[in-house]
Amino acid sequence: WALHLKNVTVSLSGQYECTFATYPYGTKAAKIQLTVKAEEERHYLKKVWLNETLEIPCLEDTTPDNLSTYPLKWLVGENGRKEELVTREPSCPAVYKNNSVLYRQRVLLGFNSTLKVSPLKITDDGRVFSCHVLYHPERVQKSSTTVRVFGK
Repeated sequence: WALHLKNVTVSLSGQYECTFATYPYGTKAAKIQLTVKAEEERHYLKKVWLNETLEIPCLEDTTPDNLSTYPLKWLVGENGRKEELVTREPSCPAVYKNNSVLYRQRVLLGFNSTLKVSPLKITDDGRVFSCHVLYHPERVQKSSTTVRVFGK
């Protein structure tokens, strides 16, 4: 016996009970507590040489879903400020945000939504690049990568 839930939202969180009658033992019951998380975030650290190309997968260590079927955005942050670098809607080309003078000509959205930054500069040291994938209006998966830049 199994309960299958589709289009899961946070509002489905709670305790579920399955009760059934058996003969000759009587009624049996089992309870389970379901917690639906709206957001999941993983953090990584990448060490890269100065003037090299930085490549960051959107969602590391996850099942290889086809990310092109979901809206996503790449952001860069430092000292609590975040700015968008790239956004992409399903079946549409990526839109590069040209607000960032620092990253205007250096970012590219690669295969399977990998962010490429080239060439890497010393000003990139300590920056946090994050990818946000919107699987459902109430389910966002995030991956953040802090970059450490080293000189040769």
